[in-house]
Order: sequence, then structure tokens, then C-alpha cells
Amino acid sequence: QVQLVESGGGLVQPGGSLRLSCAASRSVFRFNNMGWYRQAPGKQRESVATFDWGGRTNYTDSVKGRFTVSRDNAKNTVFLQMNSLKPEDTAVYYCNAKTLNVGGNWDDYWGQGTQVTVSS
Repeated sequence: QVQLVESGGGLVQPGGSLRLSCAASRSVFRFNNMGWYRQAPGKQRESVATFDWGGRTNYTDSVKGRFTVSRDNAKNTVFLQMNSLKPEDTAVYYCNAKTLNVGGNWDDYWGQGTQVTVSS
């Protein structure tokens, strides 16, 4: 069973920074895709920043230039550096990992979520 454990959320003022971490229970090389999603109150969960093992990264438009997704392969950990935070970034942030199974379908794994609140 895959486990993803997030940390690093909290309360920050507008313009501030936070760094989220996601520790995986197995090598990140075994995932086809990893990244971060978020869900604000009353809204659907959305993709924030993801990468695949071809080196391609994808960011939602609202965070481009402010957020950076990265990984430490040796520690099986994925990070999300968030700078210039805005109140609209307030949400629960989830780590996600995907693998393509033998049936050709995606297996999705989720962390428990970490709250990020941007407020003065």
C-alpha cells in the first residue's frame, strides 16, 4: 500500500512563502506522475503543479512564476515551493502520485492533505 504524507502547511500573510513536502512510502521512480492538487471550500479539486518522469512539468496558470515543484529522489520526497502567496491560494493541498497499471488504467494515490491559509 502506497502512503503519501504531506507537511509544511500553515498560516501565512499575503506575499509570504511556504514549502510543502510529500514523503512517499516507496521510490518515487515507481510513479509515472507526481504532483500537487488543491481544493478550496466550495470548489472542485484542481491540479496545481505536476511532473512526469520525462521531465515535463505542468502548472496551472494562476501559479506560474510563483510555485515550483521539485523532488529529492534519494528521500522519496516531492516539494512545492510557494512564493508570493495570495489569499486565493488558500486551500487544502494534496500530494498525488499515479501509476499506469497492467490494465492500462491509472492508479491514483493521495495524501491526507495539508491546509494552507493566506490571510493578513
